Amino acid sequence: MIEFQSVSKQYSPDAVALRDISLTVNKGELVFLAGPSGAGKSTLMKMIAAIERPSAGKVIVNGQDIGKLKPAGIPFLRRKLGLIFQQQRLLHDRSILSNVMLPLLVTGASRGQAEQRARAALDKVGLLERAGSLPLALSGGEQQRVSIARAIVNRPQIILADEPTANLDRDSANRVLDALKAFHSVGVTCLISSHDEQMLDQAARVIHLKQGQLEGGAP
Repeated sequence: MIEFQSVSKQYSPDAVALRDISLTVNKGELVFLAGPSGAGKSTLMKMIAAIERPSAGKVIVNGQDIGKLKPAGIPFLRRKLGLIFQQQRLLHDRSILSNVMLPLLVTGASRGQAEQRARAALDKVGLLERAGSLPLALSGGEQQRVSIARAIVNRPQIILADEPTANLDRDSANRVLDALKAFHSVGVTCLISSHDEQMLDQAARVIHLKQGQLEGGAP
């Protein structure tokens, strides 16, 4: 599903985010991406979503070379991805149901279909009863679960979650992780970045990054 072939990302001569990264993530895998702040985790994820392009090497997602992807092809790529990035905040002037419906409405779904699927997505993360609430009425952990519902409403093949439990208490973090694991259990490929040691301890596969490089060789 995801392949990095000798990938580097350099923003300037003094700013190298990734160096010679080679790795693969197979269909249906649940993989954690670990490393300190500034290790390159977010840059790696943004490349998968074609938010960033590689300076060298190839990033292949679902058989598509991200470096060669034309702008018109990016929306079609992202429809197969569920993106949970920290900078993608909920819209505070809309109910959580409206927030989750939005990706479907943007891609041309009818309001009826969008509402039905959004309610199903909220039910999967245990928040259907809060459908009419505004985001600020929810806790931080609940808001993050709404972000997950919004990310999966398009039924993606791949979920990318960048530090989805950052700044959450342990109980909220576990609920968010359980929601992501539930989607993995039905065959969705999941790549989750985290520096939460308790979360990483229970992971089947962890890719470690440090200063833009893989630790311990290519997984």
